Amino acid sequence: MAHDHHDHESAQHAHDHTHVDFAEMIPMLEQEAELFSPLYTEAAGWLRDQRSETGLIVDAGSGPGVISCLLAETFPAARVVAVDEVEPLLERARARADRLGLGDRFSTLRAELGSGLGDVEYPADLLWASRSLHHVGDQRAALAGFARALAPGGTLALMEGGLPTRYFPRDIGMGRPGLQSRVEAVHDEWFGRMRDELPGAVAETEDWPALMTAVGLRHTATRTFLVDLPAPLSDETRAFVVTSLTHRRTFLAPGLDADDLATLDRLLDPDDKASVYHRPDVFLLTAHTVHVAVKPE
Repeated sequence: MAHDHHDHESAQHAHDHTHVDFAEMIPMLEQEAELFSPLYTEAAGWLRDQRSETGLIVDAGSGPGVISCLLAETFPAARVVAVDEVEPLLERARARADRLGLGDRFSTLRAELGSGLGDVEYPADLLWASRSLHHVGDQRAALAGFARALAPGGTLALMEGGLPTRYFPRDIGMGRPGLQSRVEAVHDEWFGRMRDELPGAVAETEDWPALMTAVGLRHTATRTFLVDLPAPLSDETRAFVVTSLTHRRTFLAPGLDADDLATLDRLLDPDDKASVYHRPDVFLLTAHTVHVAVKPE
């Protein structure tokens, strides 16, 4: 599962138009999660302030484990289980935990989020799901599975929604102004098709607190966290913008007009002085929203 919208659906590759191959995206998923780590650190600290006593944390749709490990560091007394259905992602998560010295209280579990969380060893005190639920056909059923996996008094933290990522001013001095808004509109169409084609897809109004309430949880808080990396960007951030735009150029090409494709090609050409590689006005600004609910005791 991806943590990106995603953007986390920027971290999605299209095979057969809407199939998402997460194993293929490991470098990009790690690059994004590491770059956005201040956001996740802030969110994890906010959750820690709400519940300091945490025995078991489950990261549902953990991807390569960047956030799983961050949660383990934020809650130093907790065990962490990273749950994902893609084994290569879990391998990366285990390797990261071992590298960071967290391996003695870190484990992984291969399971599909849509069919519950498999054999989690005991009920979770904190269940974190970052931009993974929207890859499940029946989101309400998956949320009910999350609720069952929680201990009485346990917390569900669901990161869904927020704002699209922006990299450029509206007018970048070439092509028609508003490129990113048009790319985002094409992405929204793609995302709708991706959801429609998921196994067991059920249309839901994306009112996450209402869905949490519908599965028996008590919504307690919603907060949005910002990633604000102004120009001039670090080389690391600039490299991520290139990766992200290249990705979108590849899988959204059928929905974009020739002029916008030509502009994207210039932005991604290292020999073009107006490209992401060279221009001074590239920034990274986005917002992710976390909805928190508690299981009644």
